[in-house]
Amino acid sequence: MNVPVFIDISLEEQAEELRAYFKSLGAEISEERSEKGLEDDLHKIIGVCDASFKEATESEVEGIMNGIVSMLALCSGDKSESLILSFCEKLSKAPTTELGLVCLKVLWSLFQSLEDISSMRYHVYYYLVGLGGKTKQLATVYTDLATTRNMFAKSQPALSTEQLQKLYRLLHEVLLASGRSEEAGLVMVELLGTFTTENASQAREEAQRCIIASLADPNTFLFDHLLSLKPVKFLAGELIHDLLNIFVYEKLEVYTKFYEGHKEFVNGLGLKHEDNTRKMKLLSFMQLAENRSEISFSEIQESIQIKEEEVEEFLIDVIKTKLVRAKIAQGDGTVYVSSTMHRTFGPGDWQQLHQLLSQWKTNIHTVKDQMQHVASAQVDLMHKKI
Repeated sequence: MNVPVFIDISLEEQAEELRAYFKSLGAEISEERSEKGLEDDLHKIIGVCDASFKEATESEVEGIMNGIVSMLALCSGDKSESLILSFCEKLSKAPTTELGLVCLKVLWSLFQSLEDISSMRYHVYYYLVGLGGKTKQLATVYTDLATTRNMFAKSQPALSTEQLQKLYRLLHEVLLASGRSEEAGLVMVELLGTFTTENASQAREEAQRCIIASLADPNTFLFDHLLSLKPVKFLAGELIHDLLNIFVYEKLEVYTKFYEGHKEFVNGLGLKHEDNTRKMKLLSFMQLAENRSEISFSEIQESIQIKEEEVEEFLIDVIKTKLVRAKIAQGDGTVYVSSTMHRTFGPGDWQQLHQLLSQWKTNIHTVKDQMQHVASAQVDLMHKKI
């Protein structure tokens, strides 16, 4: 197969060779260059570039597509944006995983060829995320939210809220599909944070999914940050919001009563009652352990509603979560608590933290002054000896 290789030839000549190449593959395109100019040539070439998916090898496809990238990088007309979008659309529909990986590399080259201020970087990256998920190579294009935001820090104009919402929705979807549920949850929280009181109703479904996913995640135990999100606040008064409040503030007996009255609702959310109960037991112990240095086994048994022989196994489960630091003294029938994570962090907690830090600052200054006094005394003593 005669695949064109571009070495020191003009853009017009590249267009001519690409036209001839795709025509040889049976694509509906003429060999002659367009009288309307290079942009129209590119429009026609991009329109049939997927013909190479059927006939060319993977390395040939990569070479051809990179040739188009080089032309797009040098094209600066009013239609360049639509050309890039059309090209991304073609690459996103690679018919096999192998060709998808080739197209992922080509798209990344296109992304890097664009200036930091280019608004088109967003659109190319959106397709990169989609293709990264499709080929199970998301890790090659997505690290974390901070890195992704930084990619568009210089974009002119700045990304709109709607663009961010569109990207976050896609990221959430592909992260879940990639088994990165914890990161997907962070993206969902970021998405919900882009809504205001005025448009919170538009994210109703996302807010519900966010709550359900957080409650279902076996490694998530802190939920109070969700209550501050506008779309979640919009759900106030509904059963899903009541359930979230229970996991934020209440103890096991409140959840048990809620479940008994709304079994069908909870099960309909896809949540497992056994998992919910386990999590509420852990959360109830966290609350019990706040501001406590020791707790008896009998108190735990009564509060968590477990049998005497289950207490030690339960405490081991608690310690494994790293939410509570404690030592089990089986002989004494006591657990000694050194620290615990607070389920909520309200104004009172911030005030307490402020007081602790202020006291720490004062103590540091006191130690510093004392050390300076000791040092000065030592210097004076040395001078007297001399």
